[in-house]
Amino acid sequence: MKPTLILTLFVLTISKAQDLRKQTHDSVFTHETKKKVPAKVLHAEPLYIDLIRDLGARKGEKEWNVGFGITDRTVFDEYEALIEYEWAPVDRLGLEVELPFSIYPPFQNGNGPASRLNSLKFAGQYSFFVSEKIQSSMAIGYIHEFEMTAFENYGKNGLFTGNVYNPFYIIAKRWGHNFHTLWYAGPQFTHHFSNGGIETNWQMNTNVHYMISGTRNFIGVEFNKNIGNNYFEMTMRPQMRVGIADNLLIGIVTGIPVSRENERLSTFLRLIYEPGHKK
Repeated sequence: MKPTLILTLFVLTISKAQDLRKQTHDSVFTHETKKKVPAKVLHAEPLYIDLIRDLGARKGEKEWNVGFGITDRTVFDEYEALIEYEWAPVDRLGLEVELPFSIYPPFQNGNGPASRLNSLKFAGQYSFFVSEKIQSSMAIGYIHEFEMTAFENYGKNGLFTGNVYNPFYIIAKRWGHNFHTLWYAGPQFTHHFSNGGIETNWQMNTNVHYMISGTRNFIGVEFNKNIGNNYFEMTMRPQMRVGIADNLLIGIVTGIPVSRENERLSTFLRLIYEPGHKK
């Protein structure tokens, strides 16, 4: 065999080995890169009692919410507003800060409720189970509220009137490509500073949504249930969410109480802005 042919075969063998090592390295790198991205299932998030962050949240996700609503309280109207910021500092952990307001028209006799910033609200939520195989997610979370006095009492009495402690649990399931269900429940303990008493009630919310394929638009309904000593309240909230832009959505909610003893119909509008969101 000629030396030139031997040299050519040797070079081709070395080149082939290098290509094989490169392909193996690329395959391992791609596999490791994919492993670094945690699993996440797209679930329809309720619009009225919303989640702290998406289930299976990924580090760097963030979202601004602004909400406006009006409720017919039989003898007066209640206007509500909220400003909310939520973000994921690490994978699967969502944090939230919210400022909820209640605004009431002036009453001639002065006996009506007073407008206020209801509380300083802080919350966290951790998705401990996410399965793409069975299209399900589970999470635990905690909400803490520092309840505040009415605007008219600022400077007269203490600024804070109590604490609200609210742990909760979430189970969500996606059925096929379009149908979504979510169950959200937990006890709520309200500690009043005025008398030291603690009031306990349970919040249980069930949700069913239909999401349009290829979009994040959906229609659905929330069933918000509040259970306490000797009372049960439930409000059905038909709703829809529509994407205005890739990072901007609008949610529209109607509230229909089962019992109209304390309230009648209500409406609520939520604007959702996701800075840095990529389609």
